[in-house]
Amino acid sequence: MTLITATGLAADRFARAGGEGAPLVGLDGLEAALAASNEAVGVEVANTVTIETLAPYLGRVALIAIAFPAFSDGRGFTLARRLRRAGFAGTLRAVGPLIADQFSYALACGFDEVELPEASAARQPVAQWLAAAGLISATYQRGYQAGGNILDQRRAARRGTAG
Repeated sequence: MTLITATGLAADRFARAGGEGAPLVGLDGLEAALAASNEAVGVEVANTVTIETLAPYLGRVALIAIAFPAFSDGRGFTLARRLRRAGFAGTLRAVGPLIADQFSYALACGFDEVELPEASAARQPVAQWLAAAGLISATYQRGYQAGGNILDQRRAARRGTAG
């Protein structure tokens, strides 16, 4: 497992199945983990889970890891954006075989980190991910970066020249 953030490789402070670190559990074990743990708890969910299912836990979990079964399945991006809009302020992690070209989109949707399987990480080194993070400086979608999207920038420019 390789964990990549916008600044490079990161250590994972969460552990699955009794490993060392804060517990990272599935949705079915979340209530028990929250009751049993005095430390941060993370939950790993499928990209098909609804925001309504996660809403009661948004203020109680430190990490939500969203599984991507394939790089071509973008439902996790939508879920991340909805979680941020719902007020989740913890760490959002994309888990699965994403590709470096998707990194800037993941960051714009609200993800903080990407957890790659070793095979994916071997094909695309961290330097490639970091380079890809800065390739797209403007988007049409409203993201979480300063400066707004292309449409907002155009609207502001028209107001500035018209006024």
